[in-house]
This record gives sequence, C-alpha cells and structure tokens, in this order.
Amino acid sequence: MFYDDDPKRLEAGLGELFSGVKPAKACQMVVSPHAGYMYSGKTAAHAIGSLKKAKSYIIIGPNHTGLGPMFSMVGSGYWEMPLGECRIDFKLAMKLKSFRLLKEDELAHLQEHSIEVQLPFLQHRFREFSFLPVCIMAAGYSVDFMSMCSELGKTVASAVKATGAGVIASSDFSHYLPQKTAEKKDNAAIRRILKLDLPGFFRTLEEEDASICGYGPIAVAMSAAQELGLRPAMIHSSSSGDASGDYGSVVTYHAIGFF
Repeated sequence: MFYDDDPKRLEAGLGELFSGVKPAKACQMVVSPHAGYMYSGKTAAHAIGSLKKAKSYIIIGPNHTGLGPMFSMVGSGYWEMPLGECRIDFKLAMKLKSFRLLKEDELAHLQEHSIEVQLPFLQHRFREFSFLPVCIMAAGYSVDFMSMCSELGKTVASAVKATGAGVIASSDFSHYLPQKTAEKKDNAAIRRILKLDLPGFFRTLEEEDASICGYGPIAVAMSAAQELGLRPAMIHSSSSGDASGDYGSVVTYHAIGFF
C-alpha cells in the first residue's frame, strides 16, 4: 500500500528519493514520516540519510489500529521485506524491558505501517542492520501519558548509551488541513520540539487541536535527546500537496534530526 513490492522497482525508487540528499550533520536520532513514498518519501530520505550508521536501530511508531497494549514491542524474529529480511535485535529488546509498561506483543504490529515503512529506507542506506520495533498507542495529552513517554525516553537513552543504536521516531504531522493552516499548527509544535520542551509540546498539541499522529514517539525522542545531550535541528519539510498539487487538504511531513 505504501511502496512497491518489486525489489528492483523499489530500489530504483529509493535511489531517486535519496538523490541529492546530502546531510549536513550525522544524527543519532531522527523524526521521519511514514506516508506513501510518493508523498513523504523525499522527506523520509532526508531523515534516514542524516542518521549515523549503527548496528541497530530502535524504530518507534504510533499505533493507528488500536490493537494491543499501549506500549508494545516485538522482541525476536525477523520481518520479511521486499529487499530481504530485517532481523530484530533481541539484546536491544532486553535492554528496553526495564521500562515497566513495554510489553512484548505482536498484535499491535500486525496491521501497523508506521514502523514497517522505515525499513526499506534503512536497507537502501545501510544494507546490514538489526532493529527493534516499538509501537505506542495515543492516549491524549495528559501529564500521565507525557510522563510515560518521558520514562520510555530515558530507557531508550540508556540503551543508546550502551549500544550506540540509532533511533527513529515515526510520525506525520498535520492531517487533511489547508496548507497554511497546517503550517501554522506544525510550526507551533516544532518550536517546542526544537527547544526540547516536552510539557510545552503537549500543551501546544492540545491548544492547537493538532493532528500529529506520532506525538508519542516524538515525545520519547525528545526525552531521550535530553538524557543524551543531543540538539535538535530541522532537516526537511514537505506536504502531500507537493505531489498531488492539492494544497486545500494536505498531510505534512517533517524530518527533524537530533545530533
């Protein structure tokens, strides 16, 4: 649904998306979009193209389906992809188990696309790597949910310190709004992200009635960045209107790096 299932055509398409991508900084973590490649692929290529090479990547995505627990991971095995198998990092999964709310559960991942769509970009860029999929169900903008995401972020930071793993927070931004309205709402949230202001980020999401689907994964990345002493920076932005020509109702995409 989101990318070509033919390996040769997929590789060729990824090559086009990565063409001209020249990262200014090598990032430990990025925010990367997860829409169909014709819409968000260029921004995703800028995000993944800015990542440091690592042996393993933690990919944190939102739960769009409502299946499974609030925080879930798949801790072993592999995912079959058109470009080959992607092995799950069991040792990395064990390090994240210290976060009490993170459950091993495949149900949340069976029909979820937000993590899967990142893998071909990583395969094209790095070829050999393992990964750990973590899925977060949106639970509103409460202080309790923010605290849970912050706690997971600290656990992720500890795992990064121990293993050097890279981190991808998978998220699109505004959904089905006029371009200018979407930009206004996005910019308000992005200002908080760039300041690593987690309470301000959640407050802004509520005030702006935002439709950022992966705000949980972004919150985890912000918390981890604080623990790791990383600085955020904008990398690339686009919207579905750039591909469709329809700016009356767009979904927006932003690549944000933490270095």
